[in-house]
Amino acid sequence: MNNNEVISILNGLVETCKRGDEVFRGAAENIRNSEFRRLFNIFAQQRTQFVSELQAEVHRLGGDVGTVAEPPAATTSSKTIPFIRPSSTPEFRDEASIIAQCQREEEAAVNDYQEALKADLPLDVQYVVKRQYMDIKDAYDRIRILQRAA
Repeated sequence: MNNNEVISILNGLVETCKRGDEVFRGAAENIRNSEFRRLFNIFAQQRTQFVSELQAEVHRLGGDVGTVAEPPAATTSSKTIPFIRPSSTPEFRDEASIIAQCQREEEAAVNDYQEALKADLPLDVQYVVKRQYMDIKDAYDRIRILQRAA
């Protein structure tokens, strides 16, 4: 796999994490349950950290953040999910809807990371992506539990 393909995949994951950050921040702002708010804020901060790590990898590889040389393999699934801005939709105000939106976004992120991990990434990049994937998968599982409880 050439450097431009790796950079493209990483930039796709940057976009995935930015979307996740935005969804979790919106959810934290709109949900009444303080435990859920705390959890969503933690996930938002985690995605911000992931963006920084991925951008650092892109820079280390000599690429520009946001520059996609070829269509990234890592963004196919999340592009199909319509993004809902939490504060702009009245139906997003109830707990179940907020959690469902977070679950959809995390499911898309899991799929994006799985696609990225199928690529022949350099080992150092693969390590970063795999570690982030495990955290995103854990977040997805936790949100699914919340969804069942809501």
